[in-house]
Amino acid sequence: MAQHTLQTAISAFGASAKAKLANPAIKGAPEDQLRGPLETLVSQLSIVAGQPPGAVQLVGETTMRDLQTRPDYAVTRNNALIGFIEVKAPGKGADPKGFTDLHDKAQWSKLSKLPNLLYTDGNSFSLWQDGERQGSVIRLDGDVGSAGAKLSAPDTLLALIDNFLGWNPITPKTARKLAPVAARLCRFLRDEVVEQMGRGNKGLTDLATDWRKLLFPEANDAQFADGYAQAVTFGLLVARARGISLAGGIEPAASALRQSSSLIGTALRLLTDDPANHEALKTSLGTLTRVLEEVDWPTISKDSPDAWLYFYEEFLAVYDNTLRKRTGSYYTPPEVVAAMVRLVDEALRGPLFDRAAGLASSDVTLADPAVGTGTFLLGVLRRIADTVRTDKGAGAVPGAIRAAASRVVGFELQFGPFAVAQLRIIAEMAALMRTPKDPLPAVPDLNLFITDTLGNPYVEEEGLLQSGPIAASRRAANKVKREERITVVIGNPPYKVDAAGRGGWIEAGSVGRPSALELWTPPRSWGVGASTKHLKNLYVYFWRWATWKVFGSDHHATTGEPEIDRAGLICFITAAGFLNGPGFQKMRAGLRRDCSEIWVIDCSSDGHQPDVQTRIFEGVQQQICIVLAARAVGKNRGEPARVRFAALPKGHRELKFDSLAKLRLDGEGWVDGPTGWRDPLLPERTGDWGEFPAVPEFFDWASPGVKTHRTWVIAPDAETLRRRWTAMQAAKSPASKHALFHPDRDRTLDKVVSVDLGVHRTRPISISRDREQIVEPVRYAFRSFDRQWIPPDHRLLSQARSQLWELSSDSQFYLTAIDDRSPVSGPSITIAAVIPDMHHYHGRGGRVFPLWRDRAATQPNVRPELLSHLSGFYGAPVLAEHVMAYLSAIMAHPAFTARFAPDLVRPGLRVPLTADPALFAEAASLGREIVWLHCYGERFADPEAGRPRSAPRMPEGTGPFIPIEGAIPGAPEPLPETMRYDAGKRRLNRRRLRRECQPGDVGLRGLGQAGRLAVV
Repeated sequence: MAQHTLQTAISAFGASAKAKLANPAIKGAPEDQLRGPLETLVSQLSIVAGQPPGAVQLVGETTMRDLQTRPDYAVTRNNALIGFIEVKAPGKGADPKGFTDLHDKAQWSKLSKLPNLLYTDGNSFSLWQDGERQGSVIRLDGDVGSAGAKLSAPDTLLALIDNFLGWNPITPKTARKLAPVAARLCRFLRDEVVEQMGRGNKGLTDLATDWRKLLFPEANDAQFADGYAQAVTFGLLVARARGISLAGGIEPAASALRQSSSLIGTALRLLTDDPANHEALKTSLGTLTRVLEEVDWPTISKDSPDAWLYFYEEFLAVYDNTLRKRTGSYYTPPEVVAAMVRLVDEALRGPLFDRAAGLASSDVTLADPAVGTGTFLLGVLRRIADTVRTDKGAGAVPGAIRAAASRVVGFELQFGPFAVAQLRIIAEMAALMRTPKDPLPAVPDLNLFITDTLGNPYVEEEGLLQSGPIAASRRAANKVKREERITVVIGNPPYKVDAAGRGGWIEAGSVGRPSALELWTPPRSWGVGASTKHLKNLYVYFWRWATWKVFGSDHHATTGEPEIDRAGLICFITAAGFLNGPGFQKMRAGLRRDCSEIWVIDCSSDGHQPDVQTRIFEGVQQQICIVLAARAVGKNRGEPARVRFAALPKGHRELKFDSLAKLRLDGEGWVDGPTGWRDPLLPERTGDWGEFPAVPEFFDWASPGVKTHRTWVIAPDAETLRRRWTAMQAAKSPASKHALFHPDRDRTLDKVVSVDLGVHRTRPISISRDREQIVEPVRYAFRSFDRQWIPPDHRLLSQARSQLWELSSDSQFYLTAIDDRSPVSGPSITIAAVIPDMHHYHGRGGRVFPLWRDRAATQPNVRPELLSHLSGFYGAPVLAEHVMAYLSAIMAHPAFTARFAPDLVRPGLRVPLTADPALFAEAASLGREIVWLHCYGERFADPEAGRPRSAPRMPEGTGPFIPIEGAIPGAPEPLPETMRYDAGKRRLNRRRLRRECQPGDVGLRGLGQAGRLAVV
């Protein structure tokens, strides 16, 4: 055999490729004609690069144009997978980031997850590792289709091939470095599963059916693919953590894993043992096992379970950050976990329970219903170990931990965090039980279950996998949920708004019986129906499950079984909306009924959307609280629980952690909460503020604003809306029209809506059949001082609030304010003359209070008894308009918010109502001007008072102006990248795209008269 060089190999490749590509008798795509010559070229170049003859083999795939996750070749070295080659048609190039074809772009988005990939079109070669190009794209001298034996290559091609063929998996040294590696490969496996199911792969489709029956009834194909990919990836990680080799493939690893972790081992076997499935997914499974075989558990863990502390969160950030947001997967800082575990331990030792050993007591059983990666259970085990070590000595700890294993329970729905929890808890138990005589102690079985905590505990599962360990785990979990006495529930339940249908049995209940959630839903007579939607949140479902399980709350009503007087406690860190929100009134009443004492810790004293460094959870903007709810045996349900409240200090999270570490249940810093059954779980109001009437008390009726559920129906001008409507009508395919419309649960293209919006009649046909012009747009109060346009078409608006539209008229206007949190700056209310959005006040929800209850403006919405009382008290007629103007004068400016900031720690706006008739009249007069300003001159116009019926304008020479050189560009010019206000110069400056504003730019020179605002 002749000894090849780079140039002779390339010359032979050129000659062979030219013959193939130029032969009219050979059928097939151009890239297919490159396969034979390319195989020979790689074989020859491998020898030139120093590989032994025959060591490198190319395993070709049958060409299937619709497969995007299957490269043309898998490449092995000494029978070990080392990479892949993707072949493109000559002339396409070898830089996938430059491809314009949709198929090629979609394919690259998937193949970029591979750790070692060679792209070539015969003319060019490029090497990609983990989505990053290594070196330059190497181009041959000559054209592969015509150069023949004259084809040559630069010497850099050999270095690129050597890099490709010499690849070995990089051994991650830490869990943080392992997370992105595992995430990319897991995502590639998920993509391959989705693709194969789209092709009708029977093995995977049947497996998905069984998966739904056993674990996730509502899972669609994409969700099955996600669960499959995570289960396999983390199953392999657990195998490596147990020292099980993956070199022989998945099947022997799964069999070995079943000996020590039957649930994960069986899941891994069931998901991968079908030969057809393994063949269909061989690209991703082969790469996964090859890379994870290099994981060295002792190096990564260093015998510390905390090495895995944030592993899953970091994994999700790379794998699918939207999944983290969708599932509410944010993991609790150790400082918070330690404090919550300590407070639970204190409560158990206290007078309500009198357990001297706290969590170490033999009759205390604890559960985390959303165990995640096991952080709370780790904290509990450490607390038990500390207690026993202090009380009995270090020698008693191993036995105590072994005994505690049977009393600590964890439920988790997702395979990924479940596997990480096992890794961490096994490592922690081994560390706590280790002694000089027993350095490798046998860890007891864990009570960790893959299950839906919220699922029906009274239903046995059916399906193909019913007899296996997975089904056994599910049945065991249901038995725990049904029968086992749980003393403590602790954790950080997931947060997810609009979670209707995801509450399982807690939400749906049993046939013929009310659901647990239904018994927390306020009756219609309470007048808070519009706010009860907030109960449809995952964290609320978990709260309801915990009260049902620990306290036996409404046990008889939901199951028919006898009520049991149960003592126990719940400690959750969750969103704080239920502390004060009107839709949670019956939840609060239920907690007061069931509990003896309730401790509330406000973790978000900085308010909603505070600076990141002040947040307990850096990625969570919502206000957060820790609540410990405790019930003693024999609690009188006719007496409301005592509520105690403490707030962590404002400022950096480290200040909050420090304060939390010092907080004691019997220490200082607590204030009492109100005793009313439905009252907020917040401090009792003190001083004058508590005596002021609340804003809702002024009105007969209020409503949320319009919730469109699609942004395209709102625009700054009517013509834009007409163009959008026309574009949607002209969409050629149903899929395109569907994407433009953005359907949801309430509105689809085919839905016929019969309810009118006031004077705006709803067309009696669906959007998909409507060929008319758009319903003529009207003005819309999108945000405070930001009026837009909207089509008053009920078919386009998911929650249009038809009652608000019924009241709309030229005399109507609306007060808008938030009700579930407090303003922290600016005016506390704003006014709108036209129908307002639900987020009108400041983009985060709120309530709308109309002036009139009818379109004719004859029935005031201000309570008649209030008008009568004020008229008598002031000795002059007081009309609804006067009251609305008074509220505007008092509340629609920053001074109100600043003056009452200490009182606004507790959400709920209140109004100081003067006893001085002259002061009331003066405020009402001022308020009329405020309403006129807020309503663009369309309400309370009075030319004699200087309020013409037109948009307000500042005196000539003092108002804002736009110099001719400084206008914001319109299409086709790009919009400014940013806008900034220079308060010193009173100028609004725009920063142009792709470059900073320079001192010589138009508009940055001295413009206009002093005192005027220049928009430049």
